[in-house]
Amino acid sequence: MAHFERNNPAAGPFVQGFRGNAFSVDGTAYDAVLLTPERAADWEAPLLDALTLETVAPLLELNPPPEFLILGTGATHRFPPRAFVAALEARGIGVETMNSRAAARTWGLLRGEERWIVAALMPLASGE
Repeated sequence: MAHFERNNPAAGPFVQGFRGNAFSVDGTAYDAVLLTPERAADWEAPLLDALTLETVAPLLELNPPPEFLILGTGATHRFPPRAFVAALEARGIGVETMNSRAAARTWGLLRGEERWIVAALMPLASGE
């Protein structure tokens, strides 16, 4: 199991590492996970091309809204649908995409800085 250390503790969920193809978040394994500064939630991640605001709705309920969404696109870095990115940007929320392992590490770094962000981490094992 890959393991991360929490150097600068910030409130909220911490991605501890990976258990096989699952994310280990505060001792719970998730195949795909939605993260806010307040909680982690299991996610029935759609295929990347099917991403919509509705598929990440729990992330958009924060008040104030998040600065941006870290989107982990699975085992490899891929780009989400342009309409998805445009819809988030229209709400004033930026989107940063990377593979899901890098996204999990980035989540920890930015939350250590107490950034008000959210993350959607797609499965590490490709279902496509």
